[in-house]
Amino acid sequence: MRGSENRPTGGNLSGEAGVPVSVDTRTQSPAQPVTAPATTEFESFVAARSGALFGTAVLLTGDRHTAEDLLQTALAKSWLSWRRITGDPEAYVRRVLVNTYISMWRRRWNGETPTEALPETASADGTDPASRQDLVAALHRLPKRQRAVLVLRYLEDLAEREVAELLGCSVGTVKSQASRALAKLAADTALREEDHR
Repeated sequence: MRGSENRPTGGNLSGEAGVPVSVDTRTQSPAQPVTAPATTEFESFVAARSGALFGTAVLLTGDRHTAEDLLQTALAKSWLSWRRITGDPEAYVRRVLVNTYISMWRRRWNGETPTEALPETASADGTDPASRQDLVAALHRLPKRQRAVLVLRYLEDLAEREVAELLGCSVGTVKSQASRALAKLAADTALREEDHR
């Protein structure tokens, strides 16, 4: 389609106006358009990986609407740098996602509580959806940094060093935050009540 090659048209950024077509005005002419292959690569990435990234965003934010905003912001920021990304683009986008989440929690009041229950879905490994929902609810009762550590360390399966880099802290801080978070989950009375039902 004529005129659409300069912005992504798939995934969560479909039809979004105002996405700049110049990736880095400091290193290239503003008149130089983003090439069609770069756009196609970005669209393919969004189509293939936005579902998994959205799952991470939901676990971080505790709210599907906030997660949608977080993911869209992260993808828009990543689009601006897409041609400069070297290595695994998913690692880059995940870093942008986490950094954007950290910025959100530093700016906003932190007393919000999730009000929408996550939908029950069939699990391929036979996990009870109600138990999973209880665990997700318990996860969201943790402080945000501890939640981020557990999501990245155990659900995203990142190494402690990678989590530390993403969160801008030391490996020791990741270890201590993970230990405290796991202790809080173990002491969560709602989870213990669920175990005895």
